[in-house]
Amino acid sequence: MQVPPLHGPWPTLSVWERRWPGPVRPASTATVGAVSGAAVVAAVGLPLDRAGLGWLVAAFAGVIALAVGRRLTAPAAPSLVPALTSWQPERQARDRLGMQRFFWSAATVALLGVGTVRAAGWLFLLCLATAVWTTALATAGGRSMRGMLLSLLLALVAPFRAVRWTVRGAGTIRRRKEKLGGPPGARMVATIAVSVALLLVFGGLFASADAAFAEVLSRVLPDLNLGTAVRWVFVFVVAGGMLGGAAYLRAAPPDLSGLDGRETRRVTRIEWAVPLGLLVALFAVFVGVQLAVLFGGSSHVLRTAGLTYADYARSGFWQLAVVTVLTLLVLVGAARWAPRATRGDRTLIRVLLGSLAGLTLVIVASALHRMNLYSDIYGLTRMRVLVAACELWLGVVLVLVLVAGIRLRGDWLPRVAMALGVLALLGLAAANPDGLIADRNIARYHEQHKIDVAYLSGLSADAVPALAQLPPEQRECVLRVVGAFRSHPDDWRGWNYGRQRAQQVLARYPANAAVSCDLAR
Repeated sequence: MQVPPLHGPWPTLSVWERRWPGPVRPASTATVGAVSGAAVVAAVGLPLDRAGLGWLVAAFAGVIALAVGRRLTAPAAPSLVPALTSWQPERQARDRLGMQRFFWSAATVALLGVGTVRAAGWLFLLCLATAVWTTALATAGGRSMRGMLLSLLLALVAPFRAVRWTVRGAGTIRRRKEKLGGPPGARMVATIAVSVALLLVFGGLFASADAAFAEVLSRVLPDLNLGTAVRWVFVFVVAGGMLGGAAYLRAAPPDLSGLDGRETRRVTRIEWAVPLGLLVALFAVFVGVQLAVLFGGSSHVLRTAGLTYADYARSGFWQLAVVTVLTLLVLVGAARWAPRATRGDRTLIRVLLGSLAGLTLVIVASALHRMNLYSDIYGLTRMRVLVAACELWLGVVLVLVLVAGIRLRGDWLPRVAMALGVLALLGLAAANPDGLIADRNIARYHEQHKIDVAYLSGLSADAVPALAQLPPEQRECVLRVVGAFRSHPDDWRGWNYGRQRAQQVLARYPANAAVSCDLAR
C-alpha cells in the first residue's frame, strides 16, 4: 500500500494512522522481559530527590534492555542477497541510521550520568529534559527540524500506544507457558514470595550476627516502609511505560521521510531580497557601532552614550541575545522560501544570508563581551552562565549556517546543531558551573571587596571547594548552609562525586557554633 504524502506543515491524524500503524505482532518475550527488568532496576535504584549514581545505572539498564530486546526479536536475514548495486546503498543507509541511534543513545546515558558527577540540581534537570529528546531521536529518528520535533511528540505518545501492545505480549507469554506446562501465574508469585521470605529471614540473622555485614546491608538496602513501596511502584510504572514506548517505537518506527527534503512554496526574488537586504544594511550600521565600542573601550561609551561601561553592558546583553535568536529564525525562513532556480538566485542567497550570518557573529561577540563586563562588575550567576553558553552555541550554529550556505545544502544542519547543543551541555557540566561561579565571585571579592554571601550560600555542593577560600567568618556562614545536605547522607543510589568531594572539604572546616550568621544582609 502506498503511504500518503504529508501535506501541510503538520500531518493529519488519518495520515499518521497509516504512517505509524504500529507493530503487527504483540511484544515478544524478550521485549517484555527486558523492559520489565530495566523497570525493576529503575524502581530500586532511582533516587527521586537528588542526582546520583542510580540515574546512570537506570540509563544503562534501559539502553541494554532496548538493545537486547531488539536484537533477540530482529527478523532473520533473507536467504537470497540482492544484487550489490541495489543492496549496498540500502546497507549504507542502515549503517548511518545505526550510527545516529548509537550517538543519541550514548548522549542519553552521558546526560543522565551528569547526576553522578555534579550535584547542581538545576544542571541535572536541564540534562534530564535534554535526555528525553535524545531518547526520542534514538528511537523515532527524524532528520529535519520538523521531524525532530515530531519525534519528541511521538515519544511522549508512544507509552500510551504501547500499553495494549505489551499487555498482549504478556498474555501471549502466559498462554505459551500454560500450553508447555509451565508454572501458572499464582505459582510464579508464590515462588517469588518464598524467595523473598528466605532472603529476609537469613539476611536478618546474618545482620544481627555481624555488625560489618549489617553496615553493608544498611548501605545497599533502603528503609523498607510504605513510602518506599509506593515510590517503587510509581517509578516502575513510569519507567516501564517510557521503556515500553521506546521499544514500541523501535519495533515499528514511524515514517518521517515525508518531512525531510519536502518541496516548499517559493517566493519571488524581490519578495525576500528587499526586506532581507534592508535588514543586512541595518545590521551593518549596528555592527559598525559595536566595533567602535569593542576597540574604543569605556572612554568611547562615556563620550557617546553618557553611561558607565557596566550600565552599557547590562542594558544591551539581553537585547542582543534576542537578536541572535530572531536572526537565526530569519535565516532559516529565508533559506526555506527563497527561490534558487537560477544562478543569480543562488548567488543572491549566498551573499545576503552569508552577510547576515557574518554580521550576526559580530553581534554574538559583542553580547559575550558585554556579559563578561557585566559579570566583572556585578558577579557571575547561574542565569548569566547559562545564557552566555547558549549565546556561544548560537554563534557556532551561525558558523554552520555559513558552511551550509556554500553549497545551499543544509539538511544535515538540524541534527548537527542538536548534537552540538548536547555536547555544549555536557561541556558545561564538565566545567562545573557552580564551582566556576564561586571562583569568579571570590576573585571579584578580593579585587573589589564586594560579595553576595546570600547568593553563594544557595549554590550546590559542587561549589564547596571554591567556597572554602572565603575568609573564616564568611566561610563558616556559607558552608553551614551549603553543607546542609550532610543531614541526608547518600546511599549507593544517590552517590555523587560533587557531594563526596564536598564532604572531604567540610571535614577540614568543622562548624563553629560561636559564629552568628545573617545571610540576609
